[in-house]
Amino acid sequence: MSAPVENTKARPAAYSPWLLLRRPNLAIGGAIILALVAIALVSLVWTPLPPAKMQIIHKLKPPLAFGLLGTDQFGRDIASMLMVGAWNSLSTAAAAVALGGSLGTALGVLAAARRGLTEAFVMRANDVIFAVPPILSAMMLGALMGSGRFTAIIAIAVFMVPVFARVTASAAQQIWSRDYVLAARGAGKGPFLITVEHVLPNISNQIIVQATIQLGLAILTEAGLSFLGLGMPPPAPTWGRMLADAQTYLALAPWLAILPGLAIALTVFGFNMLGDGLRDLLDPREKGRM
Repeated sequence: MSAPVENTKARPAAYSPWLLLRRPNLAIGGAIILALVAIALVSLVWTPLPPAKMQIIHKLKPPLAFGLLGTDQFGRDIASMLMVGAWNSLSTAAAAVALGGSLGTALGVLAAARRGLTEAFVMRANDVIFAVPPILSAMMLGALMGSGRFTAIIAIAVFMVPVFARVTASAAQQIWSRDYVLAARGAGKGPFLITVEHVLPNISNQIIVQATIQLGLAILTEAGLSFLGLGMPPPAPTWGRMLADAQTYLALAPWLAILPGLAIALTVFGFNMLGDGLRDLLDPREKGRM
């Protein structure tokens, strides 16, 4: 009787109605992010008021005095600005992580497949890139191309590349040492085919978890770039620029800083909780406990 063949494909976890109760971090993080994404999508078709509309007569109104969350120093509706800012921040962060994650994953699997000089070159290049903070990268790119969404995306993506490359290379090297990969090499399969058929399916869970956690960091970085004037140009509202504009009015209108600050903190918290929940859910050692 022949021995059973090891299944090299990643299997989905066995979900149950009690899964979210047993993974509260997954439930909380997922609920927060779903709510924020829904708000961001709604802002594309509807906001309480046009976010750029100035009503000086209603400037610096506190929450509920004019609109749900009050107005800023120009009489613009804070709730509308936060809604549109959610779309601007989330879309910029998602694009940056997608770009940086794709490039980093490609470099990571290349380093794991080729080893030797190729691996050494990729890892040392990543070390050099990782040593340059995204704020400095954005400043350099801004000097060359001007500030804007594209500059912010590129600056954050460049910072994400070495993070994904390291995680991917480490995980892929473990897969390359497995018996079924050695058998595939013995059968004449090349590095590219082995990477596509065996390596990537078995490390996809780790890449997904890493991408989720990096989205929180990207949101924080985008807010920092906008705070420094390196993000999307006005009048497009972003959470970081709202914080920067609120500095002058902290004593007079503290809600101008508190509300976008809470939005940033809640988003980062949501992505971190979601990433932790996905790590527990997708960890093979945890699947048997569900």
